[in-house]
Amino acid sequence: MRSLKLDPGPLTLLCLGAHADDIEIGAGGTVLSLLESRPDARVHWVVFSAAGERKAEAEACAQAFLGRAGARDISIHDFRDGFFPADWGRLKETFEALKRKVRPTLILTHHGRDAHQDHRAVSELAWNTFRDHLILEYEIPKYDPDLGNPGLFVPLSEAQARTKIDALMTHFKSQHARRWFAPSTFEALMRLRGMQAASPTGLAEAFYAPKFLLEP
Repeated sequence: MRSLKLDPGPLTLLCLGAHADDIEIGAGGTVLSLLESRPDARVHWVVFSAAGERKAEAEACAQAFLGRAGARDISIHDFRDGFFPADWGRLKETFEALKRKVRPTLILTHHGRDAHQDHRAVSELAWNTFRDHLILEYEIPKYDPDLGNPGLFVPLSEAQARTKIDALMTHFKSQHARRWFAPSTFEALMRLRGMQAASPTGLAEAFYAPKFLLEP
């Protein structure tokens, strides 16, 4: 299996999530891994839909994940859950403002073929706005049968996987009534991807990586 290595220079990471907890579920372990190896990294963490209790949860969990970041910028927006395509103009304006503010080395966002319309909107606007950047698309387990076969894997340590799960369960208490929001769900997906990645710990997160340039 071949490896993709980031440039050794300063890392600016842009994490995009449609809703509170999306980034943590899809790429939380990867964020922890990156910050362990690049503690000087600058992280921009953007959640597009979170209000009230969900906003407070999103802010607290983001702070927990970004404890090792050299610098952090957390933005929580109030777009209406489930209606992103209907609010396309305002979303696009938000992305354009983000482009003027951030020059990311790596972008983590939703998979473009996710069954949730809000997730797809964020992914499409990420590609539409950041056209010359490294973008990796994470996956979200859910009721819809949309899990596919991503081809890029990030092996995780046992500690990183446990920290991810503990943070999700600690900070998103509003989601505990949902049957799928459980440690077993999060671990199961990391175990499956860890098997595919031949991870030494048996744990990994996976991403879709749609576009690369080969330089011989």
